[in-house]
Amino acid sequence: MSVRTVCLGWHWHPYRYSRTVDDGDGSQVKPFPDWLGDLGRHAVADAYGDAEAALRYHPDIALINYYDPAARMGMHQDRDERSSAPVVSLSVGDSCVFRFGNTERRSRPWCDVVLESGDAVVFGGPSRFAFHGVPKTLPATEDLGIGLRGGRLNITLRESGLE
Repeated sequence: MSVRTVCLGWHWHPYRYSRTVDDGDGSQVKPFPDWLGDLGRHAVADAYGDAEAALRYHPDIALINYYDPAARMGMHQDRDERSSAPVVSLSVGDSCVFRFGNTERRSRPWCDVVLESGDAVVFGGPSRFAFHGVPKTLPATEDLGIGLRGGRLNITLRESGLE
């Protein structure tokens, strides 16, 4: 993993979550904003074609990953949550190659898809625990109107299942 991460709601440490940031000073994680949860519910409603499913979706974590032009993320599963609710992934800035695999192993079969700024991906149900990653970003493909000059932001919304 060669990205930089900021968290809202809960801070992700490898293999666990906490309410404090891991910088040694014990500072609290910034709250998860309601408007971001609403955006996630809209994505779930659109993806599932089911407004009722969207009403049951209550994300409380946002992992915001910044990818510089050389950054990538290896194949992994999002398994640290206690909830199996869908993951909503929002892309802003440079395009990337998003690799979506299977639930059994990091190796093939997988499908590579180019995600552009403004794209949303929702994976739930049997695909909720699929291996996925970003083998490369595509520099200089950003929409200049968004104000991000180079690089890519990925905002991943999740339900923690934590109290």
